[in-house]
Formats: sequence, C-alpha cells, structure tokens
Amino acid sequence: MRWLRKRFPDWALVVMIVVAVVAIAVSAVALGISNLLNQDKEPRGFSGPSSPYIARIKVIGEISGAASRFASSDNAYHHRWTMQTIDTLIGDENNKGICLWLDTPGGTVYESDELYLKLMEYKEKTGRPIYSYMLRIAASGGYYVAAASDDVYANRNAWTGSIGVTIGTLFDVTGFLEKYGVQTETITSGRNKAMGSYYEPLTDEQREIFQSLVDDAYDRFIEIVARGRGMTVKEATILGDGRIYTAGQALEAGLIDGIFGEREAEAEIKAKFEDKPAIVDCFYRADTNYFSLFALSLTGGQGLFGLLFGDGGAPVNQGDVAAVLELARAQEESYAPPIKYLYTG
Repeated sequence: MRWLRKRFPDWALVVMIVVAVVAIAVSAVALGISNLLNQDKEPRGFSGPSSPYIARIKVIGEISGAASRFASSDNAYHHRWTMQTIDTLIGDENNKGICLWLDTPGGTVYESDELYLKLMEYKEKTGRPIYSYMLRIAASGGYYVAAASDDVYANRNAWTGSIGVTIGTLFDVTGFLEKYGVQTETITSGRNKAMGSYYEPLTDEQREIFQSLVDDAYDRFIEIVARGRGMTVKEATILGDGRIYTAGQALEAGLIDGIFGEREAEAEIKAKFEDKPAIVDCFYRADTNYFSLFALSLTGGQGLFGLLFGDGGAPVNQGDVAAVLELARAQEESYAPPIKYLYTG
C-alpha cells in the first residue's frame, strides 16, 4: 500500500477505501438484479414492414459472440440477434432479400462460419438473393460472410481479402522468468495437454498440432471462396495468401463485382428487383435497464478504480515480473487461443 500513501494523504485514503468497498457492494447487487431481470430474456427482435422490403443487416466490428447483452452498442455486431433476425426474415413473405453492410476486420472462426451457414440457409429455404456492400473494411471473416452473397460491392476506399486463419501469438516467457528466478511447474495428464502455455516452449509436435487446426479452417475458407466466387480451389488458394486487397485489386481479381458509393450501391441492389422494394434497416437494440447501466458506471472505464489503480485497473508500478505473470494469468483464464478469421494488420 506504500504506492497509495505516496499519492494520497491518510484521511483521503480511508475515504477512498470506504467508497471503493461500498461501490463494489452496490455494483455487485446491481449486476445481480440486472442479470435476474434479463434472465432468459431474448434480445429485442426485428419486425419488418407490411409491404415488400429488402432487409439491411449491418455487420460492424469484430464478428464474435462475446458481446454482453447490456454493454453492446446498438451499432456493434450482436451474433445471437443477427442469427434470430435471419430466422425471422426466412418466415417473412414481405421480405424479398438481404443486403449486408459490412465494416468488419473479421472475427472468430465459429461465429463467422455460423453466420455464413445461416445466410446460406436463408437462400436455400427462400430462394431470395443476398447482396453485400463493403464500407471501410470487410476482411478475413468479413469476406467469409460476403461469400454467401449473389453479388459483392465495395466502396472504392474499402479493404478486403485477408483470406486466411490465425491462432494469434503464443508467448514463451520461460527465459524471462528464469532470469528472475521464477520457477513454474504444470501438472497434466499428457504431454500436449498444456500446449500453448506461457510457461513452456512449444515442441515441434505441438507446433504441428496447432498448424493442423489452422490448416483445417483455412481449407474450409478456400472452399467457400471458390464456391461463392465461381473459382477453382487453385485460383482461390492463389488469392488466399492472407494479403489485403484494395477495392480495385479485389475487382480485378474477381473477389467483388463492382465499386460504388453507398447510395449507388443501394440503387444497384434495388434495381435488381422489379418492384424496387425499399431497403429497411434491421437494428439491434441493446437490452438496458437502470441497474445494468448503474453497474457499468461503477465498474467500467476510467472511474473510481482507474483513479485508485491506474490505467486498466492494475496497480501502478507493479514491476516487470508481475506484469508478465498477470499477462499469463489472463491468458490461462480465457479459453484456448482462439482461432480466427481476423485481419490484425
């Protein structure tokens, strides 16, 4: 606690600790009430108009299922809501098609593939078309999803491609810990059970195992690109070396079908329908209530805990070893290294 005493006088420190304890207690109660109110509650669904329309679904930000129900922005991608909305559109006879507005670097393999399969289910069950428009970026998982479309358009400033898979960066801090005299030991039931741990270097066998996981997801990606764009697997593989393409390069390579401004893309899509139906936005509305907002105001961002503990809620001046151990702890508390269709450039 010396670092706190240096920053604050004793009386201020006592007040801040009391306030912190009260805040933690109140936030815990608020979060509990929020969870109780939202238990088994589905996100607000989409209800289309009573006249013919094209549904515009926006895929903005990383494609992931990790968003909290009450912390999500209305504009952020919400996986469960998007899947439910497409199901609703399947049963809506007034719906004549879907246009995806994409502004995403991609995301997890699981959610990207689920969304792609749901879009393909929509096409198979309804016979209706899907069109995609790329704004700033529609890379990796964003392109994976776009491959379900009948036609793909892009803004002239858009980046796309990044056809590939990543399992992220695996850290090996054994040399660092050895330098500071920190010893670790992991008890497992097999030599590959803890592979990817910060505390043990990868063996050649483990490296091959991880590579096989990436290769399997990559092969699926290539098949989807080839099928969606009418290419051979060889042609798709040549394009799918992980690079980013500009809109002009993507058009030349056959990855997209046209370059338009946003208004032009809307007109191009509507012109494909005889009756030129309206394009109707499908909006996700975050399920918020007083308790969830109050809890977030106490626990999120640079609030009281940021003041007490510095940036990110971690104690200031915690030292190199503590920082590395905290990084390793956070990695172990998460799932296995997530395999992603994600552009991280």
